[in-house]
Amino acid sequence: MTPMVTSRRERWLLVLSFAAIYIIWGSTYLAIRFAVESIPPLVVAGVRHLTAGSILMVWAWMRGYRPTRAEVKACAVLGFLFFLIGHGSLHWAETRVSSGLSALLVAAEPILLALMGLFIAHDTKFTVVNVSGLVLGLAGVALLTTDKASLGGSYVGAVVILLGTVAWSFGMLYSRRAAMPRDPIARSALPMLLGSFMLLIAAGISGEFAGVTSSAFTWKATLGLLYLIVFGSIVAFTAYTWLLERTSPVFLATHTYVNPIVAVLLGWMLADETVNGRVALAGAMVVLSVVLVSLPAGKKVSGSQFSVRSEEREAEPAAD
Repeated sequence: MTPMVTSRRERWLLVLSFAAIYIIWGSTYLAIRFAVESIPPLVVAGVRHLTAGSILMVWAWMRGYRPTRAEVKACAVLGFLFFLIGHGSLHWAETRVSSGLSALLVAAEPILLALMGLFIAHDTKFTVVNVSGLVLGLAGVALLTTDKASLGGSYVGAVVILLGTVAWSFGMLYSRRAAMPRDPIARSALPMLLGSFMLLIAAGISGEFAGVTSSAFTWKATLGLLYLIVFGSIVAFTAYTWLLERTSPVFLATHTYVNPIVAVLLGWMLADETVNGRVALAGAMVVLSVVLVSLPAGKKVSGSQFSVRSEEREAEPAAD
């Protein structure tokens, strides 16, 4: 788990890269909320990923990457699961649900992945600690989704976020066996680009382009969209790919513990979002459960099909 750095410059880059994926990816939830306040949500998601995906794809192309037909097919599936369903639902739901609560619900992804690995892929093994984390996390999600005050009365928004998180988790499982590009930049760029086309088509079908007027681009919404493109999808992802080559997946996955905390704090400080005792407790339960589910060692669960897990979970590139 120790990062592989060889110079003082790389140590500083390591610190800055971790700060990027900790803080920037945690702040994207608030940026989404600001952007969708006046710009239609599917348009925001589509433009964001079209711009960032195009830039990353040009970068990958200049590095010598050329997509195969099999890679395009696999990335189209991921574009549907990750960006049309996963991010499209998140952007839409944030017109109804606070950014901090959205981040806490999305943080349930490792819990869903663990359950899918057990019951669908049959490639996940659990320890006593992992099972405890699953139970704790599910209880935390239940607390969040039954708190009318923090939801603002929008149970539908919370359900949509969870459905999007399920789609993203299915995409993670699919990507492990799909013909994905070996180039790390293209591995994110191609699904992002194909997903952006789907998002913009969905925006057209739903009539969202009628809401794209000059008055929709307020300074807050425009800055939110630009922040998502430049920092959320390009800067943070570049830092992520750099870290992938220099540290272990387990060490890198610590950003999933920090992102929801950053999102909740920023939503509370900058957007007057409600953080009552119930949300704080449920959020702590979810974050702690992610830590417990991610632990690789522990005591075997007696009398069940669970056994000691010794392997590390592979980290997949993502653009929150």
